[in-house]
Amino acid sequence: MPICNPRFRRVHLLAALAIACGLFNQPAPAQIAPVQKAQPATSAPVQMEHISIETIGHGTPVILIPGLASPRAAWDGVAPALARGHSVLLVQVNGFAGDDPRGNLSGGLLDGIVADLHAMIAARKLDRPAIVGHSMGGLVGLMLAARHPADMGRLMMVDSLPFFAATLVPPGTPITAAMVEPRAAQMRDAVAGSYGKPADRGAAAAQVASMTLNPDHRARLTEWAMRADPRVTARALYEDLVTDMRPELPKVRTPVTVVYAWNEAYPRKDAADAFFRGQFTGMANATFVGVGPAAHFVMLDQPAAFNAALDRFLVS
Repeated sequence: MPICNPRFRRVHLLAALAIACGLFNQPAPAQIAPVQKAQPATSAPVQMEHISIETIGHGTPVILIPGLASPRAAWDGVAPALARGHSVLLVQVNGFAGDDPRGNLSGGLLDGIVADLHAMIAARKLDRPAIVGHSMGGLVGLMLAARHPADMGRLMMVDSLPFFAATLVPPGTPITAAMVEPRAAQMRDAVAGSYGKPADRGAAAAQVASMTLNPDHRARLTEWAMRADPRVTARALYEDLVTDMRPELPKVRTPVTVVYAWNEAYPRKDAADAFFRGQFTGMANATFVGVGPAAHFVMLDQPAAFNAALDRFLVS
C-alpha cells in the first residue's frame, strides 16, 4: 500500500506526515507566544478529563470542536458573530495550546473526548445542540452522532472524513484500519519521541504552508502546531488514522453537512466532490458543500463563504 497518493492527498495528512518527521516539536515555554482569543469568555473554562470548554454568548447552543493540534482559537473568525445569537461552547483538547494533557496521554483519546462531550451535554441539559467540527473535530462529532444520537440536532463536518486513512491511497482503492495500523503506529512513535527536543520552526512553517492558501495565517498555524504536546498529537494522530466510522454511517440519523475544501491545483472541485460523496456512502441525511479555492483550514481561507454555509446549516 503506498503511503500516500500524490495526486489526491488532503493537507491535514501532509501536516501529519510533517509532524511524524519531528517538525512540530514542543518548544520551551519561554518561546511560546500567547494565542489571542476571539473575545473574553463569558464563563470560566470547564475542565474535564479530555477536553476543556469555554462558553461565550447566549441563546441556542452551538458546540465548536477544532482539529488535530489546533486550539479553540481556530474558531476566532466564527465564534464572535455566532455568540450574538447563540451560546457558543468552544472545545479545546487537553494537551493542545499548551494545556495540561490530563487523560490524553493514554489510549482511547477520541473515545474520551466523545465521552466528555456526552457527559457535558447531559449535565448542562443542552437540547440537541448543533455541533461543528473541523478535521479530527468532525470525526469526533460523527462518533457522537452514531453512538449518542439524542445528543445533537445537527452536525457540520469541516474538511473531515469518516476514515481519514482513505486519503492515503488513490480514490476507490480498498483500505482498512488493519492495513494502515503499522504505519500509523510508526508515525505515532516518531511524534511522541520528539517530546522535549528543540523545534525546527522553519521546517514546521514550510509544512503548515500547505494547510492554508492565505500566507497571513501561516504564522498562526505554525504556532498552534508547535504549542501542542507531541505526546497528545501522537496519540490523536494514530487514533485519527485507524478510526474507521464507515461501517457506522447507516446508524447516523442526524442531519450532517459536509463542508469540503477544493482548489485549482488538486483536488479540483469536481474531484473533491466525488471523493467526499463516495466516502459518506450509506449515510441517510447528508448535504455536501464545496468551498474554494481553499485548503484544509476552510474557515480561514474563505471566511465569508464558510460563514454563509454555517448560517444556512444553523437555520436549515
